[in-house]
Amino acid sequence: MTTDLEFKNFTCPADKKKVKLADGDTGGLFMEATPNGAKRWFWRYAVAGKVRVIALGSYCRPGVKKVEMPVAKARLKRDELRLALKAGTDPLQQRQLDAAQVVLSNTNTFEVIAREFHTKQSSLWSPSYSKKWLSLMVRYVFPWIGTLPIDAITVPLMLVTLRRVEAKGIFSTVQDLRESASQVFRYGAQTGRCDRNPADQMKGALTPHVAKHHAAIVDPVQAGALLRAIDGFTGQPTTKTAMLLSALTFQRPGNIRKMEWSWLDLDAAMLTIPAAAMKRTAHGKLNGRPHLVPLAEQGLALLKALLPLTGHGRFVFPSLLTGERPMSDNTVNTALRRLGFAGDEMTAHGFRAMARTMIAENIPGINTGLIEAQLAHDNKDPNGGAYDRAEHLTQRKKMMQTWADYLDQLRAGAKVIQFQAA
Repeated sequence: MTTDLEFKNFTCPADKKKVKLADGDTGGLFMEATPNGAKRWFWRYAVAGKVRVIALGSYCRPGVKKVEMPVAKARLKRDELRLALKAGTDPLQQRQLDAAQVVLSNTNTFEVIAREFHTKQSSLWSPSYSKKWLSLMVRYVFPWIGTLPIDAITVPLMLVTLRRVEAKGIFSTVQDLRESASQVFRYGAQTGRCDRNPADQMKGALTPHVAKHHAAIVDPVQAGALLRAIDGFTGQPTTKTAMLLSALTFQRPGNIRKMEWSWLDLDAAMLTIPAAAMKRTAHGKLNGRPHLVPLAEQGLALLKALLPLTGHGRFVFPSLLTGERPMSDNTVNTALRRLGFAGDEMTAHGFRAMARTMIAENIPGINTGLIEAQLAHDNKDPNGGAYDRAEHLTQRKKMMQTWADYLDQLRAGAKVIQFQAA
């Protein structure tokens, strides 16, 4: 058997690439030395008549005198592998399997799979939703379970993670996170990296989020008072017009305040909101039809009156600070507060609910599909989507004029009766 001193003094000549020194005549253990001073242990063995060699570790590294694996430790490691071989485990094959498992574990974590899912889906989502989806994961989920293998995450572990968010009282975020995590687990199962969905088994274990609808006035008498209050608004004329157009067109607040003059055809009395500006998926923004909003005579008159003030710029309702941006998203709500309408009474978004409810309840003969088309809602009725097509534009124009005339009746304070559609 080779001695410690022999291994210590063993070196490789400069004219050789490497040399070997066996630990005696049996056992298969040997040291390999290279000209740079490195010495490493190897064990030679045979499986099914084939010779294999497996590295055990370094005796010493170049330029370092300290011994990392002395001969006794190398012999012990060889003996351990020899026992494993007798038990039917090929040491080299097992090492390869272990290395592959480490690689798989590193690519099988919740965060890796979540980011992979996000990358695949983001082209189908709107940019704002895609950004929100990932930012919530980064902030509330990845720090706790992101580095764990997805198939190791249990229901209790997922519950603890989401209850940290629940403790902050942001229940809508908890709901969003549970749904997002469920998407990741579902994708993990589809790609063969997990076989269960812990997030889907948590219903009832978390405080439910009760959706709070935007405050809106839906009583005809109160709506009349609102319109008269807007007429008496003494602030910026653009703000006053934005409130009145919100009532007349019942479009989303973002589409009102970001309205561009290029979207308007005043001769045709039509507002055409580009698909890219609508609240849609990325695919819908790119490939969808523009949203058509017929303008009643009253709305058209408001825009023509505003044309000398802002028609020289891009936006119908420009920011007071710079005409390069639209008015602030809080301008209309602030104006409503100035008029005395509290946040739980009326909001900028509430003009949509006001129109949706009051047309359905007080103006007979108007199909709800027409209303939903003007709201740009996805109609669940198989026939509802047809009302968003050009052939129903005449009906929609009549509806918008009827609605504007009804608002005039309410503004005048006339006796409120069910309005008769033309």
